[in-house]
Amino acid sequence: MITFLFYLPFILGFVVIGVWGERKIASFIQDRYGPMEVGPKGLLQTIADLLKMLQKEDIRPKAADKPLFLMAPLLIFVAIFAGFAVLPISPAISGADIETGVFFLLAVVSLDVVGVLMAGWGSNNKYSLYGAMRSVAQIVSYEIPLGITVLCMVVIGSTLDLNELSSLQGIFTSETTYLFGIKSLGIDVTQIGGILSWNIVQVPFSFLIFLIFFIAGLAEANRAPFDLPESESELIGGYHTEYAGFRWGIFMLSEYAMMLLVSFLASILFFGGWNTPFPNIGSVTMATWTSGTPGELSGAIWGAFWLIFKTTIFVFVQMWVRWTYPRLRVDQLMSLSWKYLTPAALILLLLCGVWKMLMV
Repeated sequence: MITFLFYLPFILGFVVIGVWGERKIASFIQDRYGPMEVGPKGLLQTIADLLKMLQKEDIRPKAADKPLFLMAPLLIFVAIFAGFAVLPISPAISGADIETGVFFLLAVVSLDVVGVLMAGWGSNNKYSLYGAMRSVAQIVSYEIPLGITVLCMVVIGSTLDLNELSSLQGIFTSETTYLFGIKSLGIDVTQIGGILSWNIVQVPFSFLIFLIFFIAGLAEANRAPFDLPESESELIGGYHTEYAGFRWGIFMLSEYAMMLLVSFLASILFFGGWNTPFPNIGSVTMATWTSGTPGELSGAIWGAFWLIFKTTIFVFVQMWVRWTYPRLRVDQLMSLSWKYLTPAALILLLLCGVWKMLMV
């Protein structure tokens, strides 16, 4: 229920604002204006495009496999949206209290591959089928380094519960944690909190883990430079070529939802989740800047604010990357995953295990 009441309206609002924001970011990078006509500074352009899309006729190819064709976009969105069910919003408000939340998230989101293949096959179009095959190969390949990097943080936190992973990066932890895990430094970050207790700071090689996670996340969301499943120049649009109107809009909604989900997960695993970046020093107190005490209204508000703030930054970076780097070739994309990211992720997983043993 928490997921439905919070995340569904949030995703819908995020898509409306995100599309406008991405067009503005793209225009800034490419030195042009972007949407300017509808509303002040083009603020209503996305809403106008949405209304136009909803009025378009729902065209279906005559030779398409109707059940597969109709169900594919819904399956993709439901699979991605289900992943939000276990995300903690704040110390007072969380999703489903599942001890294996990380495992559930990775498992259920992987089902979107089935929807992509259904869309390509059900369209009865060779271009759509090629796009679907590319997408399945890409997603399956990059799920491996993505899953290994998530496992690295699971090893560090010794839990599969996303709520606990967030709590361990705050000031409410019961165990003493020292800066960079080195006791000789004598700095107890559980008393200071803030950015010093985040995984990205606590583990020396966590930035490399995050970098692999972020690259694999771009590929999972089919974002440039990993948008080969679409490849407009040779595949017209990929697996959703034959879709129009609202059904095409569900594919776009799913892409932005996946981008948002990857950003949420990055914030939770590496950057403290709903915890504040401000330390508990002097006038910068827990009650003023942090997520507050679990169960309090202030904790819920501040926790949600910090989590969404961090997530928004990662969404911006994904948009920035899309309009900065050129699209990879198919062989480059697969080589990056199997020859570089996967071996590097396995080595980092080994280092995480050794680091955890040394710090116990």
